[in-house]
Amino acid sequence: MVYSQFRKTVLENDLTVITEHIPSVRSVSIGVWIKTGTRFENKRNNGAAHFLEHMMFKGTKKRTPKQIARSLESVGGHLNAFTSKEYTCYYAEVLDEHLKKSVNLFSDMLCNSTLPVKELEKERSVILDEIQSLEDTPDDLIQDIFVEKLFKNHPLGFSILGTENSLLKISRDSLIDFYEGNYLSRRIIIAAAGNVDHDKLVAMCTRSFHFLNGNHNGHVQPPKQMGAGDYREKKAVSQVHICMGIPSFPYRHPDRYAMLVLNTLMGGGMSSRLFQNIREKYGVAYSIYSFLDFYFDSGVFGVYLGTDKKNLKKALRLLEGEFERIRKKPIPTREFNEAKAQLKGNLMLSMESTANRMARLAKMEIYNGSFQEIDEIVEQINRVDRERMWEISQEIFRKEKFLRVIFEPEKN
Repeated sequence: MVYSQFRKTVLENDLTVITEHIPSVRSVSIGVWIKTGTRFENKRNNGAAHFLEHMMFKGTKKRTPKQIARSLESVGGHLNAFTSKEYTCYYAEVLDEHLKKSVNLFSDMLCNSTLPVKELEKERSVILDEIQSLEDTPDDLIQDIFVEKLFKNHPLGFSILGTENSLLKISRDSLIDFYEGNYLSRRIIIAAAGNVDHDKLVAMCTRSFHFLNGNHNGHVQPPKQMGAGDYREKKAVSQVHICMGIPSFPYRHPDRYAMLVLNTLMGGGMSSRLFQNIREKYGVAYSIYSFLDFYFDSGVFGVYLGTDKKNLKKALRLLEGEFERIRKKPIPTREFNEAKAQLKGNLMLSMESTANRMARLAKMEIYNGSFQEIDEIVEQINRVDRERMWEISQEIFRKEKFLRVIFEPEKN
């Protein structure tokens, strides 16, 4: 079955344009993806990628911040951005008739930003508030601390927001340096999915986008030391929060799909082992799930659990018991097949969204440099071997490899 019409063009200035034509819709999701994020920072400028993302909305030679905000909303569209560990994305969802308007807006924002000092100080305050508000959401904060402790002294462990100390030191000049060293044509992908004409978009991008075309100023160093053991911290919380996990595989690892199935089986929904055996059977946790992240040269598998303080020891014992159980006993065929079916179903349902399809295009280009149809990915999931998945469980779910981060209430 053919799900899409995929095309890719690399412009003369090395900018990459990729599209997926979906003629059955009237909308287009378009994103400008830059191969830079927290990973390309250092302790001194930690938070620069995220700070710069915010500043791209704060005015150009042609547009005020208000005009940028209204430009697509005034025609029923949606404009936003986010920063991750390894990439930054500016994206929009619009009717197909407003695609040119979106391209013009993005090119102005990203090529002609003035980084006004007044707006920079306002945005610094906004991000400082964002950092402080993270303390009020311990289920999010604990995952930041977990990654920081897992990737010890490595940029993958840095907070995407930065720290209060690093953010106060980031100047307009340092943001310009970060922009000039990272927002380079060869590191930028324009991805679009929906009712989009590839050749017309290529022509628009050729006319509109004029990024620098120099050499990238950073080199990706793989993490050398991974954290393990216990880290406990007293917090102003009413519940105990637990985040535990291990290093996992990089994006292009041959066992990536086996790890995706394993994650689904362990904590990917209400039917998962962790949910059924810890929340439903013992009533120890209201919120419990597993998560999986892939990077260029490493990855993370983790579990989050929130529980009452009186259940801390029991929760840890049950969690560790689940990992021991999957290590020691072969995975039943029925459970294995259901996890694969769930993963495939989630994937197929996500493809109903043009935004998800656009993001899939960009991520495959960033990590693989090539495109895979949905049928190819489904086939990769079908090929996951039950015995190999059990072998992976035995290899990685070893007690001595786990890092456990625990937030406990300050008051007993």
